[in-house]
Amino acid sequence: MAALLAGAATVTGALVALAGPATAAKISPTAVPTGSAWAVSLGDSYISGEAGRWAGNSNDSSQTDALGSTAYWDTSTGEAIVGCHRSKSAEIAFGTISSKNLACSGAKAATSAYDPDNDFKPGLDFYNDGAGHIGQALALQNFAATHRVTMVAVSIGGNDFNFGSIVQSCVTDFLSSPTWWKDYCQDDSSVTANFTSTNISAVTTRISNALKNVNTALARNGYLTSDYSLVLQTYPSPLPNGAGIRYSESGYSRQDTGGCGFWNSDADWSNASALPTINTAVRNAATQSALPNIKIMNISGLFTARRLCENTVHKLQETSLASWRSAGAVDASEWIENIRTVSATFGPYYVQESLHPNYWGQLALRSCMRQAYNGGAIRGGTCSRTANGLNANGEPVVGLS
Repeated sequence: MAALLAGAATVTGALVALAGPATAAKISPTAVPTGSAWAVSLGDSYISGEAGRWAGNSNDSSQTDALGSTAYWDTSTGEAIVGCHRSKSAEIAFGTISSKNLACSGAKAATSAYDPDNDFKPGLDFYNDGAGHIGQALALQNFAATHRVTMVAVSIGGNDFNFGSIVQSCVTDFLSSPTWWKDYCQDDSSVTANFTSTNISAVTTRISNALKNVNTALARNGYLTSDYSLVLQTYPSPLPNGAGIRYSESGYSRQDTGGCGFWNSDADWSNASALPTINTAVRNAATQSALPNIKIMNISGLFTARRLCENTVHKLQETSLASWRSAGAVDASEWIENIRTVSATFGPYYVQESLHPNYWGQLALRSCMRQAYNGGAIRGGTCSRTANGLNANGEPVVGLS
């Protein structure tokens, strides 16, 4: 138990890891590049492709390893930015047009000064330390100077609400309190501080500024808002309500086997309060930015019946299926990665993969993004599962409506 508690305290070490003016007019004589259209992703772990290596959960990593040890390489030799985890299954690579993944796991709306003792986490700004560490908005500006960007997909704000620290608190409280005297994370001061009206307003403004920076990055290359669309996605529910968790609250199997160490009440709170608050801030930031070309892609319910520890799915070792490649594995498997504690200490797992869409989840998101692209007539909508099985692209069957 001591080891589990020590591991739980590190859950957010990697889960969590300037603003420029907005304008709808061209602020530079630069002409928009010609040539084929490109889609670019910006933001945090929920769009970078974090956890995209694993097709479900198992106590045998070989059963679920869909992409291998180079899953997060975005160059021929490794990661362009260590820890960004831009996986090969990331949603932006939907195939209809060329794509570039500039998102980074752990990113917030704005970049913090580079700390050489930690991984660099670029925000959606124009940070530049002169030593090669630049913000995502500046990276987009540089890329859009030579590529015709028609779609920018963004996920941002979760880390500004300290999502990882909240997960840490919930797991630690579950592991360190008995069923007859439950300590809930929902009323911890470190958690409630994230959801005060003052902090919600501040985070909303930071997200809005990040979206304005996207526009500024493109405007500096001659783009009008009519030249591209910004697809802003919400955050998904990774855990069912407590009544839908298939592991008991008694004992430690809910975490050491299930990887979902939340008390029922905290799971209910996360779906009824925390997630809606974060997603409302994202939507309000879009409105506050006043950008006319934002499309909202709502994915809040996409993983329903496929969430971590949900009673409608299983760990792969709990089934008769040999591996993630087996027929029916997509519908029997969880699409959200285990909350990792000591199991990630020596690999092949990473703690920062915890509670993120895995390979199946990423491919479901990829299908959503393709449908949002809509042959170039880019649109928003709500994405949800529509049937079992896989589509012609080998992705879970989902629809955007």
